[in-house]
Parts: sequence; structure tokens; C-alpha cells
Amino acid sequence: MTPATDLIDRCRAFLPAMGPRMLFSHVTAALLHGLPLPAAMTDADPLHVSARAPMRAPRHVGIRGHQTRQPDDAIVSLHGLPVSSPVETWCQMASVLQERDLVVLGDALLTKRKPLATVDDLVLAVDASPCRPGIRRLRSATSRVRPRTESPMETILRLAIVDAGLPEPAVDYRILGATGEAAAHGDLVFPSARVVVEYDGDHHRTDARQYYIDVDRLWRIRSLGWEVVRINKSHMSGNAVEAIRRIRLALAST
Repeated sequence: MTPATDLIDRCRAFLPAMGPRMLFSHVTAALLHGLPLPAAMTDADPLHVSARAPMRAPRHVGIRGHQTRQPDDAIVSLHGLPVSSPVETWCQMASVLQERDLVVLGDALLTKRKPLATVDDLVLAVDASPCRPGIRRLRSATSRVRPRTESPMETILRLAIVDAGLPEPAVDYRILGATGEAAAHGDLVFPSARVVVEYDGDHHRTDARQYYIDVDRLWRIRSLGWEVVRINKSHMSGNAVEAIRRIRLALAST
């Protein structure tokens, strides 16, 4: 995800009114970093601006003010703007997000393609602020984040699998060939059952190159004797009931 040009322009327009100890934070910071948020939070109004203590939270029309005690290393320059770091932003969002959405956001920081943090970074940040709003949700979410996830829906599917009482699948698992070479990888994998669960987002269908890569990869996996369960958005409604049904059947048949 990339932030909308309109959001960046609005932040830049407010920049002259900001003091030297002020920065964009919370929802605004998450949007600027391109992090996934629930649909209800993707509206960029109001701008979230934090003032570092002892400065008080700013009060302006169209601004949601906060006071923070975050250190210098929890602030980055992004698009020429002072912004909470990705890890600090994740911690700040604990005050408004439910646990599942915090895990989705945390996984996005640890994504396979362009990771913005490590699990250790998240643990250290949580331990450093034991009185932070939403700290219980944050601690619980920290234990459930996993590196190398490829999409928010993959995270949601993984959480649904565990919440349904099934074993937790391995993320981005390497599948070995007959001679021990790395033959392919699976999104969510049950190694002992030799079952691979793949979440097919729209880009798997609309991106021709990705489609061809996936066809070949899944053929290699099946040729090695693994079962592949393909899940898409239509299977995720109603707490992913249909997705879980298909995965249960695959696990029961091994």
C-alpha cells in the first residue's frame, strides 16, 4: 500500500503550524507508512498529530491531538515529514485497534517483501512502555505476529485457522524436493500433514506474471505429494467458515 498524495499534501500544508517537538502519529502515521488498517480507518480525516512532552497536545481544526513521550529514535522522516516510526506507530494503534487488526498490522511490518521491523523490535518496544494504552492487546498481539507473511488476508486466514482450534500453520514454509533441495514454498503449511494452504488474492488473478508463477509453483508442490487447498475472498465470510471447512477436510484426509 502507498499513501494517497492528498494525505501527504495535507500533512505538508500543516507542517508550518507544527512546533519542533511535533510529529504525525497514530492513524495518520499508519497511512503514511502504507500499513493496512480496517476500512473504517482509511479516511485520512482528521490528521493525527502528537506533541512530545512537556508540550501539550495540539488543538486545531481538522487535527486530532496527542501527547507523547516517544524518544528520538521512534521518529522518522517520511515524505519530508516527521512521522512516528513504523514500530512506534504499531504501538500507538493499540489504543484504537482490536487484537486481530493489531496482528495484521504487526505482520505487515514483518512482511516477506519489504520488512520494516523484526519481531525483536516489536518485543522491545512493548516492553519499553508497560503503561501504554492498549498494552494488554499489544502484548497478546506480539505473541501472535509472524514474519514473512505476504498479505493482510493471509494473516486473517492464519488467525482464523488457530481460532478454530486447528494447529497453527507454518508461514512461508520451504518445501523440499526428493534430493533435499528447496523445490517451492507454501503460504501456510502443515508440514506433518503435507497440506499447503494458499490464499489467492486478486493480484494472483489479475497479474499475468504472478498467475503463471503460481501455476508452476503449485504444480511442483502437488508433484511432490502435497495437498494444496486454495482459499479466496469468497471463502472468508462469516468467520472464514468455508475456508476452515476445506482445511479441516484436507487435514482429516491425510
